[in-house]
Amino acid sequence: MANARIIEEKARLVEEITQKLRESAATVLTDYRGLNVAQVTELRRKLREAGVEFKVLKNTLVRRATAQAELTELDAALTGPTAIAFGKDDPVAPAKILSEFAKENEALQIKGGVVEGRVVSVEEIKALANLPSREALLSMLLSMLQAPIRNFALAVKAVADKKEAEA
Repeated sequence: MANARIIEEKARLVEEITQKLRESAATVLTDYRGLNVAQVTELRRKLREAGVEFKVLKNTLVRRATAQAELTELDAALTGPTAIAFGKDDPVAPAKILSEFAKENEALQIKGGVVEGRVVSVEEIKALANLPSREALLSMLLSMLQAPIRNFALAVKAVADKKEAEA
């Protein structure tokens, strides 16, 4: 009876991991060997503040989930202890936080990941980490959209001031 319950629990976990792999904007696999409890706690806090879920998972369960999610290219990264960051909304957040943390703590190693349903390498994760956040990109877009209107308003005001000075 205990075996059936354990198998059922593992099947539920595999389904949960599969769902997270499919729904996440970005998923980053890491090797956390060498980090102490305080460092892992700090990392989890930073990720949680950004809305990123960070879990330590068994490689065998993750392999089953990658097979169901059709992301088997990830299996090569599933060696040794693996912790996975699931970023549901912002694809840049997990990569940025983990890359910055890895610079400060050399024990944390990024193994690879998935961005928008596509398996990516460590180099691609690091390139993603160098992108501005979603909010910064939206801010840049907004200022670019406002610039022509602002310039037009300034030109109209200058013409009006000139006409007023002539009168």
